[in-house]
Order: sequence, then C-alpha cells, then structure tokens
Amino acid sequence: MAASDGAGEGSELRVPVTRRTARPVRPRAQSVGVPWRSLPPAVAEALAPHLPTVADEIITAIRRDVPEYRRPLEGPFGQALRLGVEEALRRFIAMLGRDEPAAASGNEIYVQLGRAEMRSGRGIDALLAAYRVGARVAWRRFAQLGKAAGLSPDVLYDLAEAIFAYIDELSAESIEGYALEQADSVGERQQRRQRLLTLLLADAPDPTLVRAAAEQCGWALPRTLAIALTDERAVVVAGRLGERALVAQHEEFTCAVIADPGAPASRRELARGLRGAPAVIGPEVGLLEAARSYEGARRLLALARTGALDEGGPLFADDHPTELVLAADADALGRLARRALGELAAQPPATRVRLVETLEAWLSVQGRIERMARELAVHPQTVRYRLGRLRALLGDRLDDPDGRLQLELALRALRLGLVSWGEIDGS
Repeated sequence: MAASDGAGEGSELRVPVTRRTARPVRPRAQSVGVPWRSLPPAVAEALAPHLPTVADEIITAIRRDVPEYRRPLEGPFGQALRLGVEEALRRFIAMLGRDEPAAASGNEIYVQLGRAEMRSGRGIDALLAAYRVGARVAWRRFAQLGKAAGLSPDVLYDLAEAIFAYIDELSAESIEGYALEQADSVGERQQRRQRLLTLLLADAPDPTLVRAAAEQCGWALPRTLAIALTDERAVVVAGRLGERALVAQHEEFTCAVIADPGAPASRRELARGLRGAPAVIGPEVGLLEAARSYEGARRLLALARTGALDEGGPLFADDHPTELVLAADADALGRLARRALGELAAQPPATRVRLVETLEAWLSVQGRIERMARELAVHPQTVRYRLGRLRALLGDRLDDPDGRLQLELALRALRLGLVSWGEIDGS
C-alpha cells in the first residue's frame, strides 16, 4: 500500500493512455483465491471512516522503515506516495464481500508504479518493501478497529488473510510493470544501437548523423574499429563482448562493431566472446570506414564456413590477406587456376595427386632435390622423374616468376575450396 515517485522529482504519477509493451491477460482467479469474498458488510462499515488516518500512519511507517522513501513529502513524490496508499486502501475496502480478484479492480496504477521504479533507476525491492510495511500497519490498525466494532475473531482472521493476499496481488502487478519497463528500455536501446550500426556501415557515413546516433545510445565513438561477423545469436554475442561492442543483426549475420581492436587485450577478449560458432573479424579501419571492414569480414566468413581456415577460434582478416585477395574475384580466380593448372587437371586422379605433391614441395623449397625427396619420403631419382613430367606439362612456368606465382595462387585456391579440379578441367 505504497507509491513510487516515478522518474524523478519532477515526474507525476499518471496512467498513460497506451503502453509500448502490451501486458499479458491474466486468467481470472477463482473464488478460492479471493479471501475477501467471505467478509461481511460490517467490516467495510467499521473500517471505511478511518481510512485517512490509516493512510497517514502507513505513509509515516514507509518513510521510517524504507530508506529509499525517506524524502520530503512536498512535490510529486509526496503526491504519488499519498495517492498510491489512499487508492490501495479505498480499493481494498471496495472489494470486501465481492467475488473478484484484485487485478479485476483496475490496478493499472500499480503496474505504473513498477514501471516508475525501473525508470527511476531503483530495483523493485524498495517498492515491495513499502507494500509489506503498508500491509503490516493496515492489519494492526484494522484489527484494532474491528475489535472495537465487535467483529468476531474468525472475521478478523479472514480480514488478515485478505489484506496479505491483496498485497501479494498488488506486488505481482508492480513486478509485471517493472518487467515491462525493462523490456521497453532494452528494446528502445537496441533500436538506437541498430540505427548507429546501420549508419556506420553505409558506404559514405554522415559524421554528424553518426555522432548524434552515438550520443543517443551512449556509445563512445572510437578512433578505429573492426567489424566482427558470426552465426551466433546477437543476444549471446552482446552479453559476451560487453558495452565496448555495438552488436546487432545486419543482413543474415550477427554483426559487432569492435572499438579500438588494436588494444593489447582485444584479441583475447574477442577470442572469448566469439567462441562457439564460426566468427571473423574484418580489418582495422577508421571510424567512417566500417563498410570496408564489413566487406573483408564477409568474404573471410564465407571461407571460414568451408572449414578451410579452421584455427580453433575467430579468424582475423589481417592474418589472412592472401586468402581475402583470392576470394575477392571468383571469376578471375577461376581463369587463373585453369591457366596455371589446366594440364594437371587432365591427368588421372592418382597421377595428379603425386604431381601436385611434388609441385607444392618444389615451390616450397625452391627446387632443392634432396630436401624435396626427404619431405616427400621418396628417392631423389623419383623426384627428378616427377619434375620431368611437370616440366613437360607446365613448360617454362616452373622457372618464370609470374608463372610460379600463378601456380602458388591456384594451389592455395584449391586448398581453400575456392576452385575445384572439376572447374579447372571444365567438367
């Protein structure tokens, strides 16, 4: 039997016409759940004349026993506190002898009290404590008044049960209001963060709009950033990365804007926060270049999903520049691979495997026959024979710098799954 002061000293307690988050409809309680139903009219007749005095006693006790409400009664706070107490008492007396739950008596005010506690930055505990104090004072005074009016002990017992059942329902209403306000607050905050992320990912972000959006959602704009992409749910990633990261859904990805990714502990934090699902971090860029980091991360995530770059944790674009270059133009890469390895693609599979192993070893150790033989676990003469086959198929590509580069890029693309032997062979 108490009230909150709303959002602050200048706020007023009022029931809005509409709410952002709709309340679920509660099922109507059965008669067994409304202990005030059995109370005779004499109870209301005995208590009603004394409600103003009881309200004063409740307010005094709340201000004494609930630290959060030890404030002057002038202004909106005092008005809200008195309104809540008086309304609770009035409705309780009006329900005596009636077969309906407290929630059916228009308790929207107590939902709003819960919302006001959330907006004020307090937890719900202070309001619930005020309810308990109010119930205790009301019961003590009502018992005295009822006894003086000649009410029987059985009626007084039923009255006690009714008071505390009523307070339980009011508490439930306020808890619901608190939860609804939390949901609205989180929803609005996430919408603001989503808008900022969208602005940052534009091809040419407007600095003025970006700064304004960052102020609205309370996100400090960093000097540099990187875009992280993952298949993990946004709410999970946001919880792991904390406030430094701006996390929202973008296209088909969960997208996180990582502030100052070059900080010493950043990699370790990202490794912990992005565990459990394929995740990549685009290149570090300036504040207004997020689209470039996003594009690099998007290409790297496509590679990560193939399993070709499995490193047991998130992948960083700055560690894989060659792979990103190869993935940038699939058509050009396919033409390069056909030009470099077309002759090998036409060989029988078993032969092709042996020749490719030899070619990779040759490129790795720069043609040193003895070392190639050790790495391939074959006789040096076998290496010479295979190199002869390769020269017959590839011509001067083995000795030409551009030819060797194309061979290395084509072989890397095969390992990454960016091209296949079937595509190279045209089959």
